[in-house]
Amino acid sequence: MDIKDRVAVITGAGGMGCGRAIAECLAREGAIVVVSDIDENGGQGTVRRIKMAGGTACFRRADVREQCDIHALLEFADKSFGGVHILVNNASAPFRPREPLEHWSEIVETDLLGPMFATRLAIELMQRTGGGSIINVSSTSALGHGRLHPAGSPAYDVAKAAVLRLTTMLGPLGANDNIRVNCVVPDWVATPDVRAYWEFLTPDQRSLQGIPGRLTTVEGIANAVLRLVTDDTLAGRVLVWWSDDEPRLIPWGDPGYASLEPFKPAPT
Repeated sequence: MDIKDRVAVITGAGGMGCGRAIAECLAREGAIVVVSDIDENGGQGTVRRIKMAGGTACFRRADVREQCDIHALLEFADKSFGGVHILVNNASAPFRPREPLEHWSEIVETDLLGPMFATRLAIELMQRTGGGSIINVSSTSALGHGRLHPAGSPAYDVAKAAVLRLTTMLGPLGANDNIRVNCVVPDWVATPDVRAYWEFLTPDQRSLQGIPGRLTTVEGIANAVLRLVTDDTLAGRVLVWWSDDEPRLIPWGDPGYASLEPFKPAPT
């Protein structure tokens, strides 16, 4: 898909992380970008950066936990620019690994229910305009069946695992409606907070805690999103990017585990 003059809505694009990098990347390719975030100052900052680089962008505040906000965001993009052709569900709740049993509602509403509702509305709009692309953002923390190193947030992992499955289940939309739904599954990304923590640790400490030896850049994630948005052959595919490796697609039909161990039921 050629994205020049196509309308792209990116949630969570007001910070200094992947959302801003994705917004700037799509704008450089000619997309009309609707930047969304709960942080209006940050969102307006992303818009200024895009405009200074010669791109087209505007800001619309939305809290993805609120269905009315999501509806208003997509309706604004549709009525203002004549459609929604690209949706990037990037918004995410703060990651709080030291409070594993807290903030469940906030996390699930932001990282799962928000993307689900936005995807449903975007599909309706894209069906009217001949198709489009929806990108969800998951995490490698959602891939493992158990952790070798205790950490993390159960609600975050649940939400990110569900978003991944939502993507693959909507794969047939590619053939039926020319709507490609994809998922990017990054490992450790060099956002400011993550980079500060990563740099605080020694290489030995990183190794002991299962932390990668390098970070994935936000620009790398943005370029991966661009490829998924523009490649018509990748409907329903999931792109996993472990930071110490290259980005790779999960094969169709992958069962989600490498092997099974023997299990003997209790004798009856």
